[in-house]
Amino acid sequence: MDTNENTGTAAAHRFAGRTVLVTGGTSGIGLATAARFLEEGARTVITGRDTGRLEAAAKGLGAPDRVLPVRGDASSAADLDALAERIREWSGGLDAVFANAGTGSFEHLEDTAEEEIGRVLGANFTGVYLTVQKSLPLLRRGGAVVINASWTLHRSLPSSSLYAASKAAVHNLARTFAVDLAGRGIRVNSVSPGYIVTPMFHEAVDHEAVPGMEAATLAGRLGAPEEVAPVVAFLASGDASYVNGQDIIIDGGLTTGFPA
Repeated sequence: MDTNENTGTAAAHRFAGRTVLVTGGTSGIGLATAARFLEEGARTVITGRDTGRLEAAAKGLGAPDRVLPVRGDASSAADLDALAERIREWSGGLDAVFANAGTGSFEHLEDTAEEEIGRVLGANFTGVYLTVQKSLPLLRRGGAVVINASWTLHRSLPSSSLYAASKAAVHNLARTFAVDLAGRGIRVNSVSPGYIVTPMFHEAVDHEAVPGMEAATLAGRLGAPEEVAPVVAFLASGDASYVNGQDIIIDGGLTTGFPA
C-alpha cells in the first residue's frame, strides 16, 4: 500500500549512526525488530542463547558490518556484563534497547511446578530487569528502552497465570523505570503484542485452536512479527520523544471487545 511505502521512506534514516540492542533477536518479534532497525540505518546488536540460531539470524539479516551477534542468556548478570563490554568495544554506547527475550508458560495453576516458576520469572522478569540495569552505563542521554510485555495484562487467558503475572511485572517496570530514568533523559515504554505467529506461538498453540483465536480478534486474523517491529522502532526513535511510561497494545483488537 502507498501509505506503508511512504511511512517506510520517511523512517528510512531514523537510526542512522545509532546503535540498538535487541535481546532474544534470533527469531520472531526480536528478529523482525532487528531487521527493522537495520532497514532504518542502525548498528544492531542481537543476542540469543543458541549459537547456531544466533549465527543463522545474523547471516539472514545481512549487513554484516552493522550486525553484532552476541551469545548469552539475558537472565544472567555475567552474560550481560560480557555483552556490555562487547558493545562498548564495538560502538562505544547504545541509543536504544529492546528488552525482548522471554519465554512462555501455559499450564493450569495446579499443574505448575516450583521449578517452572523460577524458570519463567527468571526469563521474563529478572532478564528484563538485568538487561536494562546492565545497559544503563551505555545508554546515551536521549536514549530509549522498549520492553516486550503482553496483551494478557488487559484480558485474561486460561492457563496463563504464571506467564501473565511475569508480563504484568514488566508492565510495571516500564512505568517505574520511566520515572527513575527521566532525569537521565531516557524514555521507557512497553508493547503488548496479541496473537503473533512466531516459533514460540507454534510451540504453545494447537493448530485446532487457531480459528477460535482468529475469530476473537476484530482483525479476524493472527498478527505477524513484522507488524510489531514498526511500533517498537517508533517508540525507540525520536518520533516518540514525548511518549514515556506508556504501553501500546498491538493485538488486532483482541482486547478491545468481542467481534460483532
